[in-house]
Amino acid sequence: MSTGFAQDLSFAEIKEKVEQIWTGVLGATEEDRDVPFFELGGESVAAARIVARVEDELGVWIEVGDIFEDDPTLAEFVRKVAARANVAQP
Repeated sequence: MSTGFAQDLSFAEIKEKVEQIWTGVLGATEEDRDVPFFELGGESVAAARIVARVEDELGVWIEVGDIFEDDPTLAEFVRKVAARANVAQP
């Protein structure tokens, strides 16, 4: 479910914003792009913060369980957010 305004964004804009959220919450660096959530030290509080910020800042609803079940890398999470926002991916 999406709350609306993400459809007005491009994939590049979603990618940029999700990267900011992910790196800010997890303290990830450029070198950490291909490192899965749990290997970055992610835990339930971090997952909840990430999904809350994605919803607040992009209007895209993501479940915390999506992070726990998939243990995504940043790129995988960006694709999931874009898909939930119904934004075409390159």
